[in-house]
Amino acid sequence: MTALAAIGLGIGGMIGVMWFATQALPSFESLQDYQPSIVSRVYADNGEVIGQFYLERRIYAPLDRIPQHLVNAVIAVEDSRFFDHPGLDIIGIVRAAWTNIKKGGKFEGASTITQQLARSLFLSPERTYTRKIRELLLALKMEMVLSKEQILEMYLNQIYFGHGAYGVATASYTYFDKDISNLTLPEAAFLAGLPKAPNTYSPYRNPGLAKRRQEHVLRRMVDAGFLSKATAEEAMKADLTFRRHSLDPIAAYFLEDIRQTLVDHYGESMVFKGGLQVYTTLNVPMQRAAEYALRQGLRDLDKRQGWRGPLRHVDVSNERAQATALDNHEPTIRRSDDLLEAVVTRVSKDEAEVLVADTYKGRIALEDMLWARRQLPKGAEVTEARVLSNPTADRILKPGDVIEVAPKHGDPEEGEFVLEQTPRVEGALLALDPRTGAIRAMVGGYDYERSQFNRAVLARRQPGSAFKPIIYAAALKQGWTPATLILDAPVVYEEEDRVWKPENYEKRFYGAITLRDALRHSRNAATVRLLEQIGVENVISLAKALGVTSHLSPDLSLALGSSSVTLQELTSVYGVFANLGLQLKPYAISLVKNLEGDILEQHVFEPRRVLSPETAYLITNMLMDVIQRGTGRKAKSVGRPVAGKTGTTNSYHDAWFVGYAPNLVAGVWVGFDGMRTIGKLESGAHAALPIWTAFMKEALKPLPVLTFAIPEGIRFAEVDLETGAQPTELTKKREVEVFAAGTEPKKPSARKPTDLLDFYELDRLGEQSERRYRQ
Repeated sequence: MTALAAIGLGIGGMIGVMWFATQALPSFESLQDYQPSIVSRVYADNGEVIGQFYLERRIYAPLDRIPQHLVNAVIAVEDSRFFDHPGLDIIGIVRAAWTNIKKGGKFEGASTITQQLARSLFLSPERTYTRKIRELLLALKMEMVLSKEQILEMYLNQIYFGHGAYGVATASYTYFDKDISNLTLPEAAFLAGLPKAPNTYSPYRNPGLAKRRQEHVLRRMVDAGFLSKATAEEAMKADLTFRRHSLDPIAAYFLEDIRQTLVDHYGESMVFKGGLQVYTTLNVPMQRAAEYALRQGLRDLDKRQGWRGPLRHVDVSNERAQATALDNHEPTIRRSDDLLEAVVTRVSKDEAEVLVADTYKGRIALEDMLWARRQLPKGAEVTEARVLSNPTADRILKPGDVIEVAPKHGDPEEGEFVLEQTPRVEGALLALDPRTGAIRAMVGGYDYERSQFNRAVLARRQPGSAFKPIIYAAALKQGWTPATLILDAPVVYEEEDRVWKPENYEKRFYGAITLRDALRHSRNAATVRLLEQIGVENVISLAKALGVTSHLSPDLSLALGSSSVTLQELTSVYGVFANLGLQLKPYAISLVKNLEGDILEQHVFEPRRVLSPETAYLITNMLMDVIQRGTGRKAKSVGRPVAGKTGTTNSYHDAWFVGYAPNLVAGVWVGFDGMRTIGKLESGAHAALPIWTAFMKEALKPLPVLTFAIPEGIRFAEVDLETGAQPTELTKKREVEVFAAGTEPKKPSARKPTDLLDFYELDRLGEQSERRYRQ
């Protein structure tokens, strides 16, 4: 009776363990519907992959795309009886047990591919009898629900291969930088050997063990009848070339903007696990040109302000000290930077010897550090610098100085370097196609690793005079012309306890001038008068129609760009001018597909007419003059028809340039995140325009040279620049001007220029304001 009770208890216990182990097992339906976590991939406008979003980096590959020799290699090394057992391999278990008994340890396992898949999908890695029982039951259940081919496909796409690679397709890129369909037999055998211990058999950590594991897989393929011995031996002799696959560090700000948009639309699970295919408008060559132009422009600006001195100082008194000088500081290249740390080991009057990144020995010639003759006081930001009157290398650098350098010719092994310093100033660049609104390039700051804040789309800053074209467009819309005269003279506004006296950049005034001249030279006083006459609300209304969504203050300071806007908003506005008055909202995502290839969203073009073609062309023509004869003259070096406008705010807090060709519009902003000056005289023309010019020269190279289309309703007529009317025989200054049909002057003016000036001065903005200003 006692024996029977013991047996009963044992059977009951086993039943209890089995019952407990079966609790919360996945349903048949969940097994059939299971989808692994798949990478969402982001593509540029040419189909090139520029980014990925994932929790587990996995590219899904159907079984029919996986080479048969890879499938055979995995089966041979992991489960040679895969097609013969029901999920549990009794023969394999007995064989493994016998092998382990003979060798006196655990040398061989008996988990089938189905068991491994069940463990990977649904179970924890804990080593308990309960987990093992659940694994066996789940494997049997999977074999009842799924075909062998389905199980094999799921396994090959689920299993981990090391270095962040999940699934065979991702592993193929991770180790060989090639599509899975192109894998050779030796490469397939190597990959098949990884899942057992990915870190142990990593070729980057243990190349010897990795090679021996590959050879073991090939021998198992022979044993399983998949290969002849001769073929396996030939494969063992083949050299394996490993190439880490990594996307170029490009468009980090753009990708983050895309990620946020996708998460808002589809949720995090779909973005990070759903295998979305996201096709964007980004143009890779333009993006690279934008990143390079902004980086170089900010460095140049930073250098003009002065050198802040070495990063720190270390002991280099002997060879041992020199060898360990950079040990505690890893001199890595950041995502959007190419500067390296170096320690100065020796200095003469003409050059400095340096040890760069603990690897390269080289020199910095005096000519490549001369910019550092301007030296900022220690701890100063942007202020007056001390200037060395007789600069020599040993007056600029000292042995033991840890500095930043860049390879002079791009290759550090050449040993020629230039002295650099990471700029503290920030900037942004945005470029789009004005004909579609497609964003072609986006850089939101100097270095994404330093700051992830995207200044191209999120930062609201005062645009200064870069806002003025909107005001002049509103005037032209009301019937004013580029030849209409406006008074550029002192004006005073009293607002409660504040007196406002707008001034021109040059600190002088120019009397009666045309609208063209006022915009060309960015005359502040004339623009304020113009704004008051055409009405602030009219300008705000037009700005909203052009695409400005930021709040605009309804006062005359709007004439000087006092209301903050984003770079994307202002660049889009200029795109409307380039597109003859048609407004298209900027967009970055052109198409999104799910894992099955179904279209989830597709961009639809919805152009809106917000300006007449004639008004848009008149502004473009006037902005072309800004570049030909005004504040944007440096942009003439682009070498093709372009139009644009500079912008500078008080105390040089912000510098702007926004400009365009018929097929590309770009905007640049430069400034500090905090409201402080970027440097004395660092105007839009000096700080932002060189960046814009450098970018446009490169970005426009592959695009056709286009001229700005002239609408049918445009007329050209000669005018007297002193009156804005038709010229007479007494005219001293005449010029061909452009007009909307019906607005060109029909007859000479009977008024003398002095009378015209008197007329304006009798206006309430004139004589009284003049007296107040001089007082």
